[in-house]
Amino acid sequence: MENQDTINLLKECDAGAKMAISSLDEVLEHVQDKKLLQLLSDSKKEHEQLCMEVHTILANHGSSEQEPPAMAKGMSWLKTTVKLGMDGSDSTISGLVIDGCNMGIKTLHKYLNEYTQADNTSKGLCKKLISLEETLCDKLHAYL
Repeated sequence: MENQDTINLLKECDAGAKMAISSLDEVLEHVQDKKLLQLLSDSKKEHEQLCMEVHTILANHGSSEQEPPAMAKGMSWLKTTVKLGMDGSDSTISGLVIDGCNMGIKTLHKYLNEYTQADNTSKGLCKKLISLEETLCDKLHAYL
């Protein structure tokens, strides 16, 4: 029998990475600064690569992918649309992405604490995703 904590943690990582990719897609077309655009594009690629790793491991465990909750995705889209409608500056975009990173970091730490019996591979992927979020957040501070 598969370790359910492992599968649950991997599914939460999958949903979190997909949420990040979706959020980045929402703002990329509005970015004006070329360096910021590159930073966000590179981060999106890193999240996509991590998603692929998670999908492979989930498939090996006989489990399927997990989408982000529809409510969370909808609220993110609404917040982004409203804020960018009022002020579409790179500073606003950076602030939105930082807010998303912070929410992701908080949520992923919660799941690490909740799924204590998850295997080391899934915990490592979760920590890698947390690190991606922290690094992006730190780099975005220059654009506020």
